[in-house]
Amino acid sequence: MQKDPTLQNHNSQQAILDKLLKHKIIADLVHKQDMPHHSLVEVLVRKENIAQMQKILNHLPPEEIAHILEVLPPEDQLLIWEQLDDAHKQPILLEVPISVLQILGKQDYKTEKSRVKAFNLYEGRLHEISINKPQDLLDAKPIWIDLVAPTFEDRIWVGDIFGIDFPDPEHLSDLESSARFYVEENGEIHLHSDFLLDKEDVSRNIVVAFILYKDILFSIRKEELPVFRLQRLRALSQANYVSNSRDMLLDLYAANAEYSADALEDVYVALEIVGNQVLNKPMSDEEAGKILIDIANEEDLNGRIRRNVMDTRRAVSFLMRSKFLAKDQLEYSQQILRDIESLDGHTAFLFDKINFLMDAVVGFININQNKVVKRLTVVSVVFMPLNVLAGIGGMSEFSMMTEGIPWPVSYGIFTIGLAIVGWFTYVILRFLEELEHNKSGKR
Repeated sequence: MQKDPTLQNHNSQQAILDKLLKHKIIADLVHKQDMPHHSLVEVLVRKENIAQMQKILNHLPPEEIAHILEVLPPEDQLLIWEQLDDAHKQPILLEVPISVLQILGKQDYKTEKSRVKAFNLYEGRLHEISINKPQDLLDAKPIWIDLVAPTFEDRIWVGDIFGIDFPDPEHLSDLESSARFYVEENGEIHLHSDFLLDKEDVSRNIVVAFILYKDILFSIRKEELPVFRLQRLRALSQANYVSNSRDMLLDLYAANAEYSADALEDVYVALEIVGNQVLNKPMSDEEAGKILIDIANEEDLNGRIRRNVMDTRRAVSFLMRSKFLAKDQLEYSQQILRDIESLDGHTAFLFDKINFLMDAVVGFININQNKVVKRLTVVSVVFMPLNVLAGIGGMSEFSMMTEGIPWPVSYGIFTIGLAIVGWFTYVILRFLEELEHNKSGKR
């Protein structure tokens, strides 16, 4: 006999509600009890109840979990959601209404590190929108929505409002080069570009996904970038700095080129310091090793800058070819490309300077090694005749020649003779070295 699906769904829902109620009652009782190992007992009881809840949820279909979430209060929705793994979340989010998406994604809205920021134009200035509910996004008519390390839930509820599927920021670098710039059939313009993140400890390129759709710019990335902070401050403080989403996109690319130029100036300064160390004084192998590390770091940063400006050039050229820009925006794009072209010469010059300094440091290392080899050569030459004489002194014929002479006397005279020969050999080597040095000086 088959079970009634309606009755089965009701039983599953009731089981979840019972577990939630039990979770609250146990938590309240444990908090009120005065007992040893209070925190340990609380953790164990909570884990046991959560494990039972997870066991029930893992056997429920997505639509049933979506229905359970819909009837629960917000705090219980979040508790249930935390017990689901990522593999179960995606099909569930496709079933839940927008009201549930709002609850699941808004816990971080009102913090300064919000994952979703939206901006519109107010009196000619960029203005950040306060997001308390999804309708706020539509009512404010944003020109830019910025998603920084968004969760799956964030991408779902924002994408549901505007009808867009946002890419996972963790997988943006997996795209082929040919798939970085394209236009969808519905008019979405997609661009995936590298933006430089230059820090004192490490420098790297962060991939940012841009989507232009219905006069709104969407940007998705996995971490905050200085270029974006700079542009927000400029647009917030300067009137008429941007007028629409395309202006915002072009300004971000222009700021990226400007940020790359600033990073190149830092490379110039760093290499100037390294050059003074290399060219003004001799250095030990340890110092040379440290300088090589510094040069390698600057070479890596210069390579990242070159890749960054190359990618920016490709993106701006794509926008110009695709005829998405107005006349004044095309002129602005040409200026961005000219700025990028001027950076190419600087990066090429820096590569040459890096190679020169690298060769100079390696040359100093070779000089130091040659000095060590020279000392070893002198020692071996000095001791070479001594080895021959020492071999003769160890032969039986030497004992026959010194027969009748006490051995301390004979071997003492032999040792003095070895010292005289060694000193004489060393004097000859020094004389030849000075002679060669004088000849080099005359040249």
